Amino acid sequence: MPMSTEFENRLFPRLEAIVDHFGTPFHIYDEAGIRKTGEQLKHAFAGIPGFREYFAVKALPNPAILKIMADMGFGFDCSSEAELVLSRKVGASGDDLMFTSNNTTRQEFSTAMTDGSSIINLDDISLINTLPTIPELICFRYNPGERRTGNTIIGTPVEAKYGVSHDQLIDAYAAAMDGGAKRFGLHTMLASNERDYTYMVETAKMILEQVERIGEALNIRFEFVNIGGGLGIPYQPNDAPLDLDSMAKKIVTLFDSFAQKNEYMPKLFMESGRYMTGPHGTLVTTAINRKEIYRTHIGVDACMSALMRPGMYNAYHHITIPGKIGVNSTQMVDVVGSLCENNDKFAVQRPLPSISNGDLLLIHDTGAHGHAMGFNYNGKLRPKELLLKTDGTIELIRREERLDDYFSTLSFTPDVLPMKLHPHTSTLAN
Repeated sequence: MPMSTEFENRLFPRLEAIVDHFGTPFHIYDEAGIRKTGEQLKHAFAGIPGFREYFAVKALPNPAILKIMADMGFGFDCSSEAELVLSRKVGASGDDLMFTSNNTTRQEFSTAMTDGSSIINLDDISLINTLPTIPELICFRYNPGERRTGNTIIGTPVEAKYGVSHDQLIDAYAAAMDGGAKRFGLHTMLASNERDYTYMVETAKMILEQVERIGEALNIRFEFVNIGGGLGIPYQPNDAPLDLDSMAKKIVTLFDSFAQKNEYMPKLFMESGRYMTGPHGTLVTTAINRKEIYRTHIGVDACMSALMRPGMYNAYHHITIPGKIGVNSTQMVDVVGSLCENNDKFAVQRPLPSISNGDLLLIHDTGAHGHAMGFNYNGKLRPKELLLKTDGTIELIRREERLDDYFSTLSFTPDVLPMKLHPHTSTLAN
């Protein structure tokens, strides 16, 4: 959707100076907007003691952003060694970290369980045997299979690669208990970018039912449940936003009912990434070419390496041209980058005001899965990241990639495994 009026009011008066100083392209993030969303989330779920957001590091893995999350009291959802290391560098340790990975090596688990440890969330019952040791606190990711349908991005759970099946769930916790586990959590994630809040209410209801089922079978209590991420944002101007307050009220009611029946209440965790930062980022790029063939193509100085969602998912990202917002006269154009791929397009047949070379284009909602999903195909380099701080200053929080970065992995000590010679035989043995 169009960036918030508050973000516009903070950014637009400074935009020309920012571009003059830093050049384009760049992603810029709004600290005040991120903090406002975080406080809204905490307030909405204040009725569940111990509620905690574990920011999905994959959405925006930048230390400056993670420090903001830590300052708000949030933990970090990590799915790789790099994300663990990054989170630990901003001070996270122990229960601040939720390590949710899949097809995980023993080395990765070793990293997760040392240097401050983390909550281990296993994706597969067989991974119990991959762990160096079974930790005291263990969690499993639940895949309900045909018992529930996922949304379009996650897909149908029965077809998904994630999680422990319904029939394996009790056996998984029993095996962990046999190995010494004494504290327990349960996790699931069945949606991505979902704006229908009832979806998350259903997920909370389902996971509490599983907690009750496992608890009765094994005589255990759960410290927490994690309903994953997946809270959606309105990318298109006419999309309705997620009704956070209604969602929270119904989930709090579910937890109260569980507590009355079971005489305890697990903590509620979630791992929102997109919802926390997505609307609070924009990709600023400059029009550098206008091509008139069968269609009008507006070429810009950013490409798919800076934002691959439109090319990968055919995803919509709103585009505005500062100084021409609200202009009624429009032209149908494709907004394209310079990658040698025809899907390197930020917009396809989009009605936009007349664009000339040198105009700035703001591509909205890039605060999650924007820079993070960047890549280097064609040798294209990812752009810089900036932070619009609450005091109004603009801080460079990641420089742009350079050719030296791209070629750095080609500088190494030569290493050749010699061919192993076998004795020559000219006849077969009888």
